[in-house]
Amino acid sequence: MSISGNYIVEVEKYAERHYIASFKKKYKGAWDITWKALEEEFKRIETLIGVNNYVETIADCDGVLICKTEFRVAGTEESRHRSGNRCIIAVHRDTRRVNVLVVYGKGEIRGSHETAWWQGVVKDNFPVYAHCV
Repeated sequence: MSISGNYIVEVEKYAERHYIASFKKKYKGAWDITWKALEEEFKRIETLIGVNNYVETIADCDGVLICKTEFRVAGTEESRHRSGNRCIIAVHRDTRRVNVLVVYGKGEIRGSHETAWWQGVVKDNFPVYAHCV
């Protein structure tokens, strides 16, 4: 959890255990740099929503925005979009909190439809957001 900036960023244990751990293992120090950059973006998420194609609002549900963001790992040559790396976040405007739900690369997707896959992950692991996706 981090408190500097406009929003508090909280990584859900599920995201840490199932996804972020594999990024840490695969990219080592580059992941630390990448995560710091993502965390800074999420702290200022209001400035990114609707302004660029890095943050896509999927649902506005009971005051919570479910968003999909793109990122690239530091030191790689691919663009954010082309990398296939994504985060699914819940933006709580009332409490000014961003919950990181899922962090994944294209290789983690099961089945042929990315959106259906991550929606299933959210529904199965985050009941509070299940009705939003």
